[in-house]
Amino acid sequence: MAPLVTLGTDRTPVEQKQDKLFDVLRGLGKVLIAYSGGTDSAYLAWAARETLADNAVAITADSPSLARSAMRDAAEFAREIGITHRFVETKEFENPDYLANNPDRCFHCKDELFEVMEGLAGEYPGFALIYGVNQDDLGDFRPGQKAAKLHQVKAPLVDAALTKAEIRELSRRAGLSTWDRPAAACLSSRIPYGTAVTPERIGQIESGEEKLRALGFRQFRVRYHGELVRIEIDPEEMPRALDMQMAGTLTEVFRALGFIYVTLDLAGYRQGSLNETLKGIK
Repeated sequence: MAPLVTLGTDRTPVEQKQDKLFDVLRGLGKVLIAYSGGTDSAYLAWAARETLADNAVAITADSPSLARSAMRDAAEFAREIGITHRFVETKEFENPDYLANNPDRCFHCKDELFEVMEGLAGEYPGFALIYGVNQDDLGDFRPGQKAAKLHQVKAPLVDAALTKAEIRELSRRAGLSTWDRPAAACLSSRIPYGTAVTPERIGQIESGEEKLRALGFRQFRVRYHGELVRIEIDPEEMPRALDMQMAGTLTEVFRALGFIYVTLDLAGYRQGSLNETLKGIK
């Protein structure tokens, strides 16, 4: 990875935003980072490590809703940048409000994580809680942001007005392996609102996504609809998915996981597609 570099006063707009991020982190002094290992939280963890050294600690939820492959990736990247990293057990699956999978499900997940992180105060006195929401996220329906406000969790990437594209670019410049990592979200987000979240359904989804990854697809989602699975593939990868031989392979793979009907969403992969049913919800 490239070291942290200061280039003086002749700074591009995106470099100025990174400078602002560093200033925000220095102002916080000591931080616990809600860290999933995705592009945003990984960049935030790197920035915190660069500016605060051992006063930055990355915290990852050990939850059934986080794919085991994502947990491995998070641990590996933490080792790459040399940040102290801990897994903490979260128990949102014991919360009936979370399992009901209403549109506020993400609130209950983040509320649990931030409560667990607050419980670490005895080990990390004076550490501020931060998370990796970015400027683009403010325009989507994200109940987790309400949980962040409730627990006074800071959003340094928003404070620096950094967008997703800018975070990827700055990560690339810093030599971070996560700069082009496919967008990720918890496995529960693959289940339509109103359909209960269960470990069994999460297991089906995770197994399906591991199979897609093994088949060479890079950006995708497995959406659970009972007997039917709706597979979203990035438009650039869609031609390969539409090949009849691949279609046969996908059918075989997903029927083996318990689905009767195997469908390919012709609109392709897009973030938050299940939020398309929530028009008018703020």
